[in-house]
Amino acid sequence: MQFLCKEYRDGNPRVRALVTETRIHLVPSLNPDGYELARTAGSELGNWALGHWTEEGYDLFENFPDLAAPLWAAQERQRVPPRVPEQRLPVPEHYLDEGAAVAAETRAVMAWMEKTPFVLGANLQGGERLRPEVRETPDHAVFRWLAISYASAHLAMSESFRGGCHAPDATQGTGIVQGAQWRPRAGTMNDFSYLHTDCLELSIYLGCDKFPHGSELRREWEDNKEALLTFMEQVHRGIKGLVTDQQGQPIANATVLVAGMGRGVWTGEARGGARRGRRGTAVVVARRVPAGAGGDYWRILNPGEYRVSARAEGYNPVVKTCSVLYDLGATRCDFTLARSNWKRIREIMALQSRRPLRRPGLGRPMTPREYLRYRLRM
Repeated sequence: MQFLCKEYRDGNPRVRALVTETRIHLVPSLNPDGYELARTAGSELGNWALGHWTEEGYDLFENFPDLAAPLWAAQERQRVPPRVPEQRLPVPEHYLDEGAAVAAETRAVMAWMEKTPFVLGANLQGGERLRPEVRETPDHAVFRWLAISYASAHLAMSESFRGGCHAPDATQGTGIVQGAQWRPRAGTMNDFSYLHTDCLELSIYLGCDKFPHGSELRREWEDNKEALLTFMEQVHRGIKGLVTDQQGQPIANATVLVAGMGRGVWTGEARGGARRGRRGTAVVVARRVPAGAGGDYWRILNPGEYRVSARAEGYNPVVKTCSVLYDLGATRCDFTLARSNWKRIREIMALQSRRPLRRPGLGRPMTPREYLRYRLRM
């Protein structure tokens, strides 16, 4: 935070562009109770368990609702997407009960994710030096790009000669590993962000020491500074735009889908610049600055050419080709949707359900007035 503020005041063009064009949220500590316990014991006297849980005994990183298991089960039964959507999965009702085993910190973060429409996030942890990927998803290639963007910019994460911290190097010298193969976990923030919101979130393990000394933080900062900046800049890679009707009015809660990638994103609502949305020792979350009027969307994509469609209830879908370049800067891809007749047809059908639709007698020709009335009611 000090670096961003100082460099912005000093006129650093890279930092100025990042701060001006991106809404950045930083959470220094998600688990302050655990941090205090670990800090008191110190690096030598502490262990991995100490500081991992809250004072009430919750492991925050696995305290979120497990939305992945039902999705995988539905996929095996071929119920995705006919019966089960691939995004915006609802939180189970029992999880929201007042007496549910959910930490106060978890509830606060979930409310924060719902209020703020995050696009990209990372939770920073210790005890290893790698960037795990998630279980393979429709966005697997995008997650891999994001993981490599951090690991390759880190001064030590991708150096294969260092090996693993406590076991053979699980990353095979790349600095990244698929999380489900390395350490499968249920109810994580990563899965919750991906399946319940439009946010792509990664876990980043910064070093072998779970609780480094204060004297070592300067070295940690230098190792991660460039990687943090590079990672946050990736939020501006892909496509963005507005979905409007033919009168130019924004359409909220429209779905923008990329062909071949089942997971879509939703357009925002006009709510004072914030739309509906979205980690751990510390958290870095980045999002693009919203248009503020609603109907806006963002979709992180790797360079390439994509067939993209926009859909909304009461409108005809529109499909177009959008290209993503290697240079930073999201490609503008706007959609204008025309109203569909189905909305009016449903209104007429609902109206006629309360009044029988009678056809004039066939024994005589219909008058022009009768014919017009008949066609309008049909």
